[in-house]
Amino acid sequence: MSLSVKKTRNDLPTVVLYIFLVFAGMLMLYSVGRPPEGYNWDITTILASPLGKQIPWALISLVAWFVINHFIDRDFWLIGSYPIYGVTLFLLILVLLVGKDINNARSWFSIAGYTFQPSELAKFGTALAMAAFLSQWSEKLNQLGSIGSALLIMGLPAVFIILQPDPGSGLVFISFLLVMYREGLSPLILIFGGFSALMFILGILQPPALLAGVLLGALLLILAVSVPRRMRWWVLGTLSTLAGAAYLHFAHGLGWQILAALGSAFVALSAYHLLRRNGQLVLLTSGALIWGILIASAANFTFYNVLRQHQQDRIDAWLRPDRLTERGALYNITQSKLAIAAGGISGKGLGEGTITKYDYVPEQETDFIFSAVGEAEGLLGSAMVILAFLALLWRISIIGERQKRTFVRAYAYGIAGIIFIHVLVNIGMTMGLMPVIGIPLPFLSKGGSSLLSFTIMIAVLLKLDRHRGDV
Repeated sequence: MSLSVKKTRNDLPTVVLYIFLVFAGMLMLYSVGRPPEGYNWDITTILASPLGKQIPWALISLVAWFVINHFIDRDFWLIGSYPIYGVTLFLLILVLLVGKDINNARSWFSIAGYTFQPSELAKFGTALAMAAFLSQWSEKLNQLGSIGSALLIMGLPAVFIILQPDPGSGLVFISFLLVMYREGLSPLILIFGGFSALMFILGILQPPALLAGVLLGALLLILAVSVPRRMRWWVLGTLSTLAGAAYLHFAHGLGWQILAALGSAFVALSAYHLLRRNGQLVLLTSGALIWGILIASAANFTFYNVLRQHQQDRIDAWLRPDRLTERGALYNITQSKLAIAAGGISGKGLGEGTITKYDYVPEQETDFIFSAVGEAEGLLGSAMVILAFLALLWRISIIGERQKRTFVRAYAYGIAGIIFIHVLVNIGMTMGLMPVIGIPLPFLSKGGSSLLSFTIMIAVLLKLDRHRGDV
């Protein structure tokens, strides 16, 4: 047990921001659920509306907050972190066996007419488990074993969620790289991850042979500028001539010949650096070349041979919208952008937006709730919501940095990462800047399990912060 000192109060700015976002969500659900002719204010109509379905979950969330704040000791979350994580993994496996299919995904339990999505709770459980692990091993995140264990903690729930299949929710778990970085993960690993993601995306957009040529050229440039100054201009001039020839040859369908020439130049420069005992540079560039080609080839094969047509269309709607029609896979994004643009500066008012009122935006209560914010409240209201999320993330980081215990700091950054990915992807996809992968906007989107999960995350963080003076 800890030696306790006087507890502090809940962090007021965080509480205010939470209330503001939940209240904004309720207003938006009222707006998108309002029939064109207006509400008929009888109890049946209210309960059947999106707002009416969300209110019970809001009440449950408030009860959960009260219980966490007043009846659960702060040490419970550290001691119970791994068991809670284990329970969430069990629920993810169970939902695959007995869950309810909705929108071609078995991601929900259905109980008495209400549905619950265990993947939302898994984010909370993983944040606790990651914090518990990093509070033991943060000084060893420069060791491969510790990095692998941390990746396993964040990867296991992601795999089960992707099997549902719900790849959007699975993607959220990459947010735990933020807390790993805060607790000592080398930035080189993050650069490696960014390089892998870039090659994966490019592998979808371009043929692997073309990417291999471009990557070879870039790595040749790195090798060239690393030679002694007296040789550098000669090498760069030769490579420039080779690059011009490569462009002409690729344009005339002679890609493999120029690839062989680029490969030969790469081998020659690599041999030169090995002779000068610069093996680390050769290892780095060779590894980048092999890994980049493998990732690009795997992405290209997966996109064209594994993904279904509707999954390809979702990715094309993000990366290559010119290949689709506005009546097809682009419809959601097109209508969402129109709704946001229609709001102008100050918006059309709650329930008065033509596009959202007549349900032109699919999933406007859940994944595309931000389009309702844009049409109803305009640029000013949208900016207020975004600023509220940024302020919440800033506040959570402050809470994390003032902790004496690594567990609480790691948990705070885990929560911040989850919220950041949700906000970035959700708002981005409503404007066509991110792929449509179906994750909610925290506190605003309709969905009881999402609201309850994010409420528990914030309530536990504030409970732990109240004891920040404890040793």
